[in-house]
Amino acid sequence: MSIKSLIINPGSTSTKIAVFEDETQLFEETLRHPTEEIAKYATIIDQKDFRKQIILDFLKEKDCDVHSLDVIIGRGGLLKPIPGGTYAVSDALLADLKKGVQGQHASNLGGILAREIGDAIGKPSYIVDPVVVDELTDVARISGMPELPRRSIFHALNQKAVARRFAKEHGTTYEALNLIVIHMGGGVSVGAHSKGKVVDVNNILDGEGCFSPERAGTVPVGDLIKMCFSGKYTQQEIYKKICGNGGFNAYLHTNDARVVEKMVEQGDEYAKLIQDAFYYQIAKDTGAMAAVLHGKVDQIILTGGIAYAQLTVDKLTESIGWIAPITVYPGEDEMLALAQGGLRVMTGEEEAKVY
Repeated sequence: MSIKSLIINPGSTSTKIAVFEDETQLFEETLRHPTEEIAKYATIIDQKDFRKQIILDFLKEKDCDVHSLDVIIGRGGLLKPIPGGTYAVSDALLADLKKGVQGQHASNLGGILAREIGDAIGKPSYIVDPVVVDELTDVARISGMPELPRRSIFHALNQKAVARRFAKEHGTTYEALNLIVIHMGGGVSVGAHSKGKVVDVNNILDGEGCFSPERAGTVPVGDLIKMCFSGKYTQQEIYKKICGNGGFNAYLHTNDARVVEKMVEQGDEYAKLIQDAFYYQIAKDTGAMAAVLHGKVDQIILTGGIAYAQLTVDKLTESIGWIAPITVYPGEDEMLALAQGGLRVMTGEEEAKVY
């Protein structure tokens, strides 16, 4: 018997929804919210009823009876650090999403909306592999300053989805493999996956690891401190330099890797230097994760939007192909990854985790 799921993935100015029958997508839509509409609400949580009504109205337009759904799955938000997996939207999880225990973000609404719609029709609600998935080993948490432990914030949903996909396609299990997964989008995360757990990964939000189209990555700390106390910048402006205006944005005034590639093709030597540094830093981080896995790496997986570029694949293959064979899964199919997470629980392949 097939399982019909509703997937809810809220963004700052849109809500993506999809309906799946098992792993087959029946339809998907990005419901866009004008800035002036969003501006009416003081907080993200205040947007809940507005977004829920838009979702229900759209389902009605598609002649999709909400009561025909078997499960509702929302994008996970900024919760407390938790191991990867599919979590039932319990009262405790719901409370932390509403409170914003690690910050207010549109993704917090995913679990809240899933729970409300699920409760209304008497069906279960889940979230899957939120960005706060934390499976770091104890030794990986040590930074050099007791007050500043290393944290795990990365593209957990897509990294784990492509790792499971590779395992399935090769007749094995995620838990049997050692993988390095490199997600390349607005931020770049390089994760060491050991037997089903991401035991080390760079924190893509706060500045760690390689730079990316929008993130500065690891920068010289002493000089950063001087910049902070120079009186030229506010705290918010400094943070924006690290997360948002760093990387390609800072050097080349674009966050589009395709634009950078075109600049290089047109003979821009400075753009080529920055692009080469981008590949260089990803390769360096990959080598570090190979060391974390004691050199026993079954496969390297390239994923995210930038993995569509053949030049990127070729350059990284030159640099890191000696570590392990490389598989490319370009893009990130978040909606399918969320559906698969719910399906694993609904079919009994996995047990839902408790928050």
